Amino acid sequence: MLNTHQKQLKQRFKKGFIVLLGIYIMLGSLLYFLQEKMLFLPTVLEQDFTFEFTYPFEELFFKMNDGAVINAIHFKTENPKGVILYFHGNAGDLSRWGNIAEYFVALSYDVLIMDYRTYGKSTGILSEQAFYDDAQYCYTYLKARYAENEITLYGRSLGTGIASYLASNNTPKQLILETPYYSIVDVAISRFPIFPVEKLMRYEFPSFQFIKKVTCPIYMFHGTEDEVISMQSAKKLFHEAPKTLRSFVKIDGAGHNNLVDFELYHEQIKKICP
Repeated sequence: MLNTHQKQLKQRFKKGFIVLLGIYIMLGSLLYFLQEKMLFLPTVLEQDFTFEFTYPFEELFFKMNDGAVINAIHFKTENPKGVILYFHGNAGDLSRWGNIAEYFVALSYDVLIMDYRTYGKSTGILSEQAFYDDAQYCYTYLKARYAENEITLYGRSLGTGIASYLASNNTPKQLILETPYYSIVDVAISRFPIFPVEKLMRYEFPSFQFIKKVTCPIYMFHGTEDEVISMQSAKKLFHEAPKTLRSFVKIDGAGHNNLVDFELYHEQIKKICP
């Protein structure tokens, strides 16, 4: 028989467990229903916003079959060495990313960079398949204007999954991945280890599946101090890539957003894009 004190302790434990379970379920529900808010951090631009960049460019609006409109910037140089299709990270819009992509224009490459749906001036309903379809539209647009062996795919952070998808379904010159991940699910597991993330995530971006099918040279860049996407996740992806095609550049001391501050990054990019 339990005495009064023991019964009280048992009741308190039971109530505490129920409270913790409720918090766990609530947080898990937030992870499921608000994952788009957590994954994608777009900024919106007015449709009449005027872009200002250092190099000449053409602003494009691609109309998709489902009614979405994708805004893109096409930088053009005299006598380009090729063209780079650039897929940016999960925050901001073309007013910021266009300036970042101009790095490659300075190396005498044309560059096409798009804003994802809900980013900048782009409109439409978000979904993982929509990311892939819109990216393929941009790739097809470039194929009509350049030889396919002149097209370099460049993905940064979120964009690495999209670039990997394209490379697995096309035959570009090369694939460059800056701060890549094994999958978005893998990144989420590292952040929320106590939740059944595999069942909660509606976005997967399984780069590890795509990379196996890539037939062009693959170059990966990652910083040792990256706290957004771990080096471990990037290395797992690297080991899934075809051995004869893959190359990994580890940048000691670099974080997630500052690889460009390290000379090793510039040295390697200039070898890849001479």
